Amino acid sequence: MEDSQIIDLYWQKDPDAIAESNRKYGAYCFRIADSILHSNEDAEECVNDTWLHAWNAMPPQRPAQLRMFLAKITRNLSFNRFNARSAQKRGSGEISLVLDELAECIANETDIESAYEAKELVGYISCFVKKLPERDGNVFVRRYFFTEPIPVIAERYGLTENNIMVILSRTRKKLKCALIKEGYVHE
Repeated sequence: MEDSQIIDLYWQKDPDAIAESNRKYGAYCFRIADSILHSNEDAEECVNDTWLHAWNAMPPQRPAQLRMFLAKITRNLSFNRFNARSAQKRGSGEISLVLDELAECIANETDIESAYEAKELVGYISCFVKKLPERDGNVFVRRYFFTEPIPVIAERYGLTENNIMVILSRTRKKLKCALIKEGYVHE
């Protein structure tokens, strides 16, 4: 079934929308959740919650790309679950590493004082990533959106882990300079 047809089902509040979403994007959303949570049970719950959030969001939202719409919901739910879980027990994991790596670009929360500025920042970072060479942009997104481990990214692109770490480091430095230049981050 085409994405536009699935979206129409959501708009009609037809329960088949959830079944079709799960059939087409269930495994994809599960991979996103599992890469963040590293727990089949938690990942399955996040995927199920994704369908509920999509159900509640449509209408009024009509996503241009259903796959990315569902990915963002899954990712946000997974981060929320991760944060709740790690508040109970401070553990290690890919999320902690990813957030630590990005902390050098966005030093503290007082630099972004409102939700509007945060949304504007997200848009700016998105444009920044689109201007990167394709491979560097893909590596950056795989690491910081999908939270893929460095060895997995290295294998995907046929590079060494060190090459991936260098690409990420250089990209973070470029991002930080761009954010400083635009006034999002203060040195």
